This record gives sequence, structure tokens and C-alpha cells, in this order.
Amino acid sequence: MKEKVNNKVILLVEDNPDDEALAIRALKRHHIGNEIVVAHDGVEALDYLFGTGMYAGRDITNKPSVILLDLKLPRVDGLEVLRRLREDQRTRFLPVVVLTTSNEELDVINSYSLGCNSYIRKPVDFVQFSEAIRQLGMYWLLMNEPPPV
Repeated sequence: MKEKVNNKVILLVEDNPDDEALAIRALKRHHIGNEIVVAHDGVEALDYLFGTGMYAGRDITNKPSVILLDLKLPRVDGLEVLRRLREDQRTRFLPVVVLTTSNEELDVINSYSLGCNSYIRKPVDFVQFSEAIRQLGMYWLLMNEPPPV
């Protein structure tokens, strides 16, 4: 069995296959060897985080170190995912970075009102996108000190 570099999981919540591939490629390109769990919509993300649905029985004490959350998702949108995370004691302090193409001011306001830790617009250019992902990884996985809960 291959040993993980560390146990810090990244939860990528992204419905666009191209953006998913770009994010994973950028993380690997910058040698961020953490496990990446991908949820393709809000329901999958909530199931993963709360150990329900297709993730029933998953050890939910193993929480992701950071959630990269798109807003425009099928079934349950990103703002609703964020609202549910912040309402639950088990997930209220998980770092959530909204990573979206939305440039709507209301999305920024709503994201912060619901408790996101950061709001980043996805750069169109791969080099800029890759650099943004590198910085996210460095900060949230290496530098950030999470709460002890």
C-alpha cells in the first residue's frame, strides 16, 4: 500500500470536468501530494462531509483540511452547502474557499455572510489558475493553523 504524504485531505467540489482536471493538474504540478476527494455537486459534498448517501459509514472525524467550493452546482448549490456546513457543529469551522467563475457582487456578499474563509475568482489563464491553486495549497495545508476542534 502506498503511504500518503500526509493525511490532510482536500475536498474539491466542482461540477465542471475541465475545471476539476485543471485544479488537480495544478495541485500535482506544484507537488501538493494530499489526497483529493472530488464531489461533483452539492449533494455529493454534503454526503461526504456528513457520512450519508454514497459515503454512508465513512469516518466523518477525518475532515478535509480545506474545501474548495464552486458556487454554481447542480442539485444543491454552493451557497446552500456553505449554509449547511456552518449550521452544523461538526463542520462549522472547516476552512471553505469559494473558488468560482462568478463575478456577481451578491455571490461575494452571500459567501462571506454564510461564513466562507476566502472568495477567489477562477482565473481564465491556466498559468494564473495554477499559481492561485499553488498559493491556496501552501496557505491552507502548510501555514494555516486550524481550530483544535
